Amino acid sequence: MISNVNNISSLSMTRDLAGVDLGKTTASSAAESAASDGSFASVLSNVANGAVNTLKNAESMSFAGIKGTATTREVVDAVMQAQQTLQTAIAIRDKVVSSFLEVTKMQM
Repeated sequence: MISNVNNISSLSMTRDLAGVDLGKTTASSAAESAASDGSFASVLSNVANGAVNTLKNAESMSFAGIKGTATTREVVDAVMQAQQTLQTAIAIRDKVVSSFLEVTKMQM
């Protein structure tokens, strides 16, 4: 299901949990990308990819929980992380729309 999603941004911070190996945080990978590429577009692209990976992880963890191969804590942690990512993406979207509307109201 989530594989159809291509452009979602997230700046959520994640933590490595004992039962779940989540790897690097989204913010640190975005910072490393900014240091290497230096372009704002590449940073946003990496953040979007991290968000999609977070959502895919939550989906696969949910299926693993249904099958009984994942613990309840792992499923809850993955779903809560995906919820935080989605809320952050919505907040960023709202700020971008608000900024765009402010720019369009400016007189030339």
